[in-house]
Amino acid sequence: MLDVAAYLARIGYTGVTSPTAETLRGLHRAHMLSVPFENLDIGLGRKIVCEEDCFIRKIVERNRGGFCYEMNGAFAALLRALGFKVTLLSARVPKEDGTDGPEFDHLTLRVDLEEPWLADVGFGDCFIEPLRLRVGEEQQDSSRKFLITREGHDYHLDRTDSEAVRKRQYSFTLIARRLEDFADMCHYHQTSPESPFTRKRVCSKATLDGRITVAEDKLIVTRNGEREERTFDSEEERTDALKRYFSVAV
Repeated sequence: MLDVAAYLARIGYTGVTSPTAETLRGLHRAHMLSVPFENLDIGLGRKIVCEEDCFIRKIVERNRGGFCYEMNGAFAALLRALGFKVTLLSARVPKEDGTDGPEFDHLTLRVDLEEPWLADVGFGDCFIEPLRLRVGEEQQDSSRKFLITREGHDYHLDRTDSEAVRKRQYSFTLIARRLEDFADMCHYHQTSPESPFTRKRVCSKATLDGRITVAEDKLIVTRNGEREERTFDSEEERTDALKRYFSVAV
């Protein structure tokens, strides 16, 4: 059984919990501001098992974050416990050459209320609040805009930043998936040298005015569109930064 009170305390959410659009926005925002997107266990050789209970224990009890399968897998469980209708969706993230990644490359969520919503707390630097799953309607989120388009059965999520540059985030269909469907790709992203998650250690979290990230030996802080970056002098300094900014101990 999911300890809802403990999960809500973990993300610092104290608002209403009835399954409404307002609650969904509040929970999504709280999760993005509290739980870091991180792949630290992969660099340490710790296996991530594609199971809901494992995700919840890591995030809630161990005060950690995770990557998409963990973050959205756990968030889906919280939403369901609060009475939301949630569907797991498979998304394909573009490769460096612009072609689509494989199926189950990314786990995102559809939440059905009076209308469908796209929720995603596991893509890193993405929308802070959920998006209406509406085709062709640009939606503002902080200083960026998001647009969902459709080609046949495929939906595409694009982001436009402050420089008016549009970038594809991922493509997805509305086919309902099970968590176990993502197990093979969850294993792939932990073990393959081709996976971005085996190439670089990262821990990153949204802030009220930007984002803070520890990426390998660098601390990157973005505030109101201004980016500051500095290099750690030692591994100990990096470890201290993880504790200071994310309360993460590995």
